[in-house]
Amino acid sequence: MLVKAYASAVYGINATTITVEVNATQGVRYYLVGLPDNAVKESLQRIESALKTNGYKMPGQKIIINLAPADIRKEGSSYDLPMAIGILAASGQIKSDKLKDYVIMGELSLDGSLQPIKGALPISIQAREEKFKGLIVPEQNVREAAVVSDLKVYGVNNIKEVIGFFEDSLELTPTIVDTRAEFYNNFDKYDIDFADVKGQESVKRALEIAAAGGHNIIMIGPPGAGKTMLAKRIPTILPPLTLQEALETTKIHSVAGKIDKNTSLMTRRPFRSPHHTISDVALVGGGTFPQPGEISLAHNGVLFLDELPEFKRTVLEVMRQPLEDRVVTISRAKFSIEYPASFMLVASMNPCPCGFYNHPDKACVCSPGIVQKYLSRISGPLLDRIDIHLEVIPVPFEKLTSSQQKTETSSDVRERVIAARKIQEERFAENKGVHSNSQMNSKLFHKYCQIDSAGTELLKNAMNKLGLSARAYDRIVKVSRTIADLENEKDIKTHHLSEAIQYRSLDREGWAG
Repeated sequence: MLVKAYASAVYGINATTITVEVNATQGVRYYLVGLPDNAVKESLQRIESALKTNGYKMPGQKIIINLAPADIRKEGSSYDLPMAIGILAASGQIKSDKLKDYVIMGELSLDGSLQPIKGALPISIQAREEKFKGLIVPEQNVREAAVVSDLKVYGVNNIKEVIGFFEDSLELTPTIVDTRAEFYNNFDKYDIDFADVKGQESVKRALEIAAAGGHNIIMIGPPGAGKTMLAKRIPTILPPLTLQEALETTKIHSVAGKIDKNTSLMTRRPFRSPHHTISDVALVGGGTFPQPGEISLAHNGVLFLDELPEFKRTVLEVMRQPLEDRVVTISRAKFSIEYPASFMLVASMNPCPCGFYNHPDKACVCSPGIVQKYLSRISGPLLDRIDIHLEVIPVPFEKLTSSQQKTETSSDVRERVIAARKIQEERFAENKGVHSNSQMNSKLFHKYCQIDSAGTELLKNAMNKLGLSARAYDRIVKVSRTIADLENEKDIKTHHLSEAIQYRSLDREGWAG
């Protein structure tokens, strides 16, 4: 008897429906075709044990299973459940009339219980697009998949519940998630706040500008100056995710298997902070079976690289193209996958190996030329792509212990950032994929970044003195456009440009000796 069940395969951040064709005929062999990988091939032992444990049997017939389309490679163990149900239906042990209406996914344990899968959200989206009645997934993935409306999503704990559902002996209750309520209840809840940081007012100002325009930023200063503390608080001043951004971000984390069972929708901007021993593939994505890397997991959020010079040179260089294009393409011989990578890069570093170059109180003990050698670990092209270079100096003891000093909370700063972003959203309303000043292309740059003669002269002098590249010029003007937006100014003034030029510390003549 030939039956068809339906599963799904995830490629990139999108899913493709897979038809699991099972034919039980006279004979004794078991065949699995359709380009399965080793994890799929090993499913026979898991299926056989799960069925026997729950009172069913592997049929004593020739079983042929085809995973169609047969030219797409099938990876992972999430096909266990649809193949098991297909085998039972093909051998007449359960009814098959409802199989055509449901997508089924799940990894089987030997006792028939189900393990969680990756990519439940894109699978759910694809099932709705193809007009299936419902989706059956392990209980651990049900809230994530139930974000999608107009689709019945059932969470199950073991194969017996699935068999009961198709046999009409057990009624499953679909999980319903109020996506908007979930989103608006949690989008601005943080455990940390800008008010925790004493002093560093000039640094906070620069971070506000970076958040308002989506600009990349590097902080350079001695250990203990507060660089990491400040960086971790940047998501608290960024505008809240829109519902569309939240869904897009959740899809990426779903594919990577980073969504826990209590989370249905990611409501806060991601903050990723990989260790400096990270590999190229782990950062940008890829591998034998491509997975999103840290730059994609930071999509719509912040990628924080602490101790930037300690990262391998090759790791840093592979970021150059994604920083410009805001997408990373993973190419293989037979296919190509695109992962979104629109993130705000925040980096920090010590000024030298000992950490005390330019320190107001402590002397640097590095040998001559060591400081320049340390800084040269970061290539010029990468530095050019970082809009704001910022020196962070230690906070004096008086400010650390002062109880009278009033500091702004993250919500106060976020209100100004949101107002500036609103101006930019209106400005770029007709330009798809452009939401902030940092994303402006050449055409938009020339249209919205007009500078008067006084500003032009100021920039000319700065470029000649600092030896800036054409890309650095663009970055300065884009940052000044953001500063003007924060002040609700239509035109870029000379004081906006002056402040933006100050944020190019690493370009200054004689900075590193």
